[in-house]
Amino acid sequence: MRSNFDAVGLKLTFVLLLTACLIKPVLAMQPAGLAMGDAMRKVVFIIVDGIPADVLERTHTPNIDAISAVGGYTRAFVGGKVGSASESPTVSAVGYQSLLTGTWANKHNVWDNQVSSPDYRYWDIFRIAKAHNPDLQTALFSTWEYNRTRLIGDTLPAAGGRKLDYYIDGMENDQGRFPHDPGSNYIRDIDEHVAAAAVAHLRGNGPDLSWVYFQYTDDIGHIFGDSTEQTDALQLTDAWIGEIVQVVRRRQAALKEDWLIIVTTDHGRNQETGKDHGGQSQRERTTWIATNSANLNDHFLGSPGIIDILPSIVNHMGIRMPEVIQSQLDGQAFIDRF
Repeated sequence: MRSNFDAVGLKLTFVLLLTACLIKPVLAMQPAGLAMGDAMRKVVFIIVDGIPADVLERTHTPNIDAISAVGGYTRAFVGGKVGSASESPTVSAVGYQSLLTGTWANKHNVWDNQVSSPDYRYWDIFRIAKAHNPDLQTALFSTWEYNRTRLIGDTLPAAGGRKLDYYIDGMENDQGRFPHDPGSNYIRDIDEHVAAAAVAHLRGNGPDLSWVYFQYTDDIGHIFGDSTEQTDALQLTDAWIGEIVQVVRRRQAALKEDWLIIVTTDHGRNQETGKDHGGQSQRERTTWIATNSANLNDHFLGSPGIIDILPSIVNHMGIRMPEVIQSQLDGQAFIDRF
């Protein structure tokens, strides 16, 4: 059995080799003047649910690797500081809200997947973007409706009102179209629909800030644990990510747009079977981040947290946050401001 260190080494070696093959064509597609900072800065962040770092590192994921080849790949963490007020369950909705708000659960108050009483005083990234410039276009493509209705709280006055200009979600509630089954094939089908919707909208509209959420990998993990089925689910999701990346590259080739892509996960899994999560074991807390950013700082390779993604997005987009919101953040940017 390979150690985690060996797996990381193999992954990084592959990324370096891939860089040599990809860097010339990728740079050739950048719009003129991108390095001068005059391109429109856009972001798409993607959550692949429930994939531990060691699983990603031993799985052939050419599209995630291609993203990392342009920017970088690193292990990361969720769950706050163990034994402190910020210690947070390694549960999906908790992780999403930590990414969305740049804070741990003791602030955003999401402790489980019920999302019963989030504290909207800690602004999400979409609210921050709209406060900076109401004309920024936002989008969400999600296999779980609660991401929009409870975590982001779109249209809720306490959460800042309407923040999403476009969204696709709620298909898990349509059992006529997506009948539920014990193998979660319906979640796979919804993820596929989410991917297609994201590709179509990104291609035609190029929103400034988008979130794409895939759930199938986590469902398969709960059913099969560490398994070939889990690997297959990850590779299927990687193929969908590849379609999104191609759209981004084409837009960069044709338009003066500077796209940041961030791909991550929300938690790891338990060591014994890989079926469960929620605790504070090292494997449950260890996640990963892949990005195409060429403006990474030293913090990126210093085991960043999921809370560090929000300030990194803010820096890429050149957003100015209200001082009171910035002062509440737990995260530190791993992307420098231009």
